[in-house]
Amino acid sequence: MRALTILFAAALMTGCAAMNALDTEVATYRHWPAERKPTTYAFERLPSQQTRPDQQQHLEDAARPAIEAAGFAPAADPKSADVTVQVGARITVTDRSPFDDPLWWGPGFRRPFPYRGRSGRIFWGPGWRYPGGSAFDYGYEREVALLIRDRRSGEPLFEASVSSDGLTPMVETALPAMFQAAMKDFPNGGANPRRVTVELKS
Repeated sequence: MRALTILFAAALMTGCAAMNALDTEVATYRHWPAERKPTTYAFERLPSQQTRPDQQQHLEDAARPAIEAAGFAPAADPKSADVTVQVGARITVTDRSPFDDPLWWGPGFRRPFPYRGRSGRIFWGPGWRYPGGSAFDYGYEREVALLIRDRRSGEPLFEASVSSDGLTPMVETALPAMFQAAMKDFPNGGANPRRVTVELKS
């Protein structure tokens, strides 16, 4: 009985730890010069994201701590920033991932956010959608993307895509954690794809 009690307590502790962490799958690609140091940044928005500034601001606020933890500082004037940062995210069930399209970030991308998915359900904000039904009817696939460009030349320097899944959207907690996973060990990266576990902040 004592052994069972110890095992049960250990299981509870493991479960609590799992609830406070998020497992993600990360892929990063970089052309970041080895001698270049993070300096100043400014966010850049796609035209579709500019149509919903409040929701895009919410997404940028989720990404900001991870970007600044990597050594970047916000530029006092966006026009003087060393790099620009584009961020995107969505929560979906069955829709095609924007990362399947290599032109998602540039001219010629086929499906700018927002759009109606194959299921007929509509995104909430630029790239975000809440499917109908309960958490037990659907599994949620969460995705974020981040792209850093040299502001002057427009050259892509660092690209990251992160995915996770679960029974609930967890917008307020999962998105910041996923951006943290995207910038982990910046700019070194690692094998693609790779598993990164991030602590969730309440």
